[in-house]
Amino acid sequence: MSKLVHAFTTQPKLLEALSTQIVKDLNEAIYYHGKATLLVSGGSTPKPLFEMLRRIDLPWEKVTIGLCDERWVPSTHEDSNEQFVKNHLIQEHAAKARFIGMYYDGLSSREAQEQCSKTLMQELYPFDVVLLGMGNDGHIASLFPQNERLEKAFDLSRKELCIAIEPSTAPHDRMSLTRSAILSAKHLYLHFEGKDKLALYQEVIKGDDMSILPVRSVLQQDLTDIKVYFR
Repeated sequence: MSKLVHAFTTQPKLLEALSTQIVKDLNEAIYYHGKATLLVSGGSTPKPLFEMLRRIDLPWEKVTIGLCDERWVPSTHEDSNEQFVKNHLIQEHAAKARFIGMYYDGLSSREAQEQCSKTLMQELYPFDVVLLGMGNDGHIASLFPQNERLEKAFDLSRKELCIAIEPSTAPHDRMSLTRSAILSAKHLYLHFEGKDKLALYQEVIKGDDMSILPVRSVLQQDLTDIKVYFR
């Protein structure tokens, strides 16, 4: 495993470099396999990246987009990652892409966990590109610090792609990719911005307790290359 760190002084330079690399990865998958999959995170950080990607003319009709995690609310809810991705990424050229969500109406997150794994396996797996963000508390996807389900989420012997999470430090129940699902990506990216996130990242790479800072579960491992983009 290698950790390739790319530091930038301005957001435009970061976005240009990261979007170029993601498009290269998607085009490569389309060339060799006739299709590509892209799994993304919500939150404010990727919004300008999404708005750059959607303006790039590539064979989006051959790309299927999914989520790294979802808040357990209907897709019409303002907190829905599905709505966020549809509003900011699946527009313009990227409107031709397929989308596979995580939310199942009428089911709790725990009840939907098995079906979510099956759907992602059928429609998105293997993952070509997984784009992660990092919360101020060190969470990735919806794997929150010291959550009671982290042990299962981190267990690489478990092959489920999805796990239901009930966070005590954030609103809404969640569905999240498991650690093994994230690390299965052919191309794995971590994108964060700002001085506070940089200070957190520097703390993260000095330790190895994943339960306190779950982002360590993808940074402190020797299974999958990860590319870190920050400013």
